[in-house]
Amino acid sequence: MLKFAALISLVAWPAMADSLIATRIVRAQTVLSDTDVTLVAAKIPGALTETSQALGLEAKVTLYPGRAIRLQDIGPPALIDRNQIVTLVYRVGGLGITADGRALARAGLGDVIRVMNLSSRTVLNGRVANDGTVHVGAHH
Repeated sequence: MLKFAALISLVAWPAMADSLIATRIVRAQTVLSDTDVTLVAAKIPGALTETSQALGLEAKVTLYPGRAIRLQDIGPPALIDRNQIVTLVYRVGGLGITADGRALARAGLGDVIRVMNLSSRTVLNGRVANDGTVHVGAHH
């Protein structure tokens, strides 16, 4: 009978999941470090469940202490700031063309960003590469 009671008590307890929360006020555009986040033994809907999911990423919104950190609250750190002069890259086959452009928004690796070609004043969309260049054209 004792074994049966122990089995029931194990089944009766719901499994606790960890949730990631902010430890302090973290302003938007701040890259998260281990002092900014912690895991708590609680299941918070929508919260990330591992510290590694957030470290090195940038807060997209202000994060408040004790509040859950959700995937949509963070993203890759910005490589480009608004109004920054960037190199536009256009490649087709073996042909490559570069030009100077002005970023019209802040963006991180892989983001699609609007940029203005400084020579033609044309506004284009391009994808941010890991070196901070913006690849424009059909295959960006």
